[in-house]
Amino acid sequence: MPTQEDVLGYFDTLSNWGRWGDDDELGTLNHITDDVRLAAARAVRHGRSVSCAWEVAVPRDMERSTTTCPCAADMPGAENMPAPGFRDDRRWGFSSERLAVTFHGNTLTHLDSPCHIFWDGMMYNGRSHSLVDAATGSAWASVTAAANGIVTRGVLLDIASVRGVPWLEPGQGVYPDDLEEAERRQGVRVRSGDAVLLRTGYGRVRHETGAVSGFTQAGWHASCLPWLHEREVALIGADTPQDVQPSGYDGVLMPVHAVSLVAMGLWMLDNCDLEACAMTAAELGQWDFHLAVAPVRFAGTSGSPVNPIATF
Repeated sequence: MPTQEDVLGYFDTLSNWGRWGDDDELGTLNHITDDVRLAAARAVRHGRSVSCAWEVAVPRDMERSTTTCPCAADMPGAENMPAPGFRDDRRWGFSSERLAVTFHGNTLTHLDSPCHIFWDGMMYNGRSHSLVDAATGSAWASVTAAANGIVTRGVLLDIASVRGVPWLEPGQGVYPDDLEEAERRQGVRVRSGDAVLLRTGYGRVRHETGAVSGFTQAGWHASCLPWLHEREVALIGADTPQDVQPSGYDGVLMPVHAVSLVAMGLWMLDNCDLEACAMTAAELGQWDFHLAVAPVRFAGTSGSPVNPIATF
């Protein structure tokens, strides 16, 4: 079990600063080469796709204002529109929405880019937090660095099943031995460029009770960080917000977030719903799949709501 001093040392021993050049903003996404994407395509053996995201609820998860106009010609100002259809076509109408959403947190499925977390005022690859401006957002390692999408082989590690429980209890961590036992039981091995999705069973809790936990949760323990670095994992996800809480380290609130995003440049998928993915994997006897994550190109943001798609 690493001590707090060991975990603090991960900022140096697991650092990818400069590994892909001083101007690199992709971090571990550099592990996803053309060959890795081709291998991900070969993981599609049944043609079945499932979502790994939660539905965004209204009004709990977002503010929504919907406008409906049954007949566009009756819309205020339609008489001044240059298109004749607005004035003359009496049969078509429309609806539109204005949405506001805060996606970071413990509820919505979202992607974290490296600029989401600072450590000692620094971001991934040695850039200062001052590059994040209140008006324009981040000028470094924002979500638009992944504008071409994240397409790779995904591997689901079902830790709840490995331990023979419906779900891990809040505060229970996942350790490297759990990861390797899941690989052994599932007949799969995590390799360079993979995305690793961690099932604690918390999605089942949410489906059955509707409850969303507070700040105590199951998740990755900091001891997994060297394992992820050694395996050259490109992306991690979980059905919780990643870090086990409490983390076990008084001086490091969220070591997995901090070391991953700041030192390693390891991107994250928080709050996945992995229940359909796990059921499909068990039914097909296949624990790897083609994973596609397409963040919205929000300029300068530290992440994006996403709907990860696993195709078996």
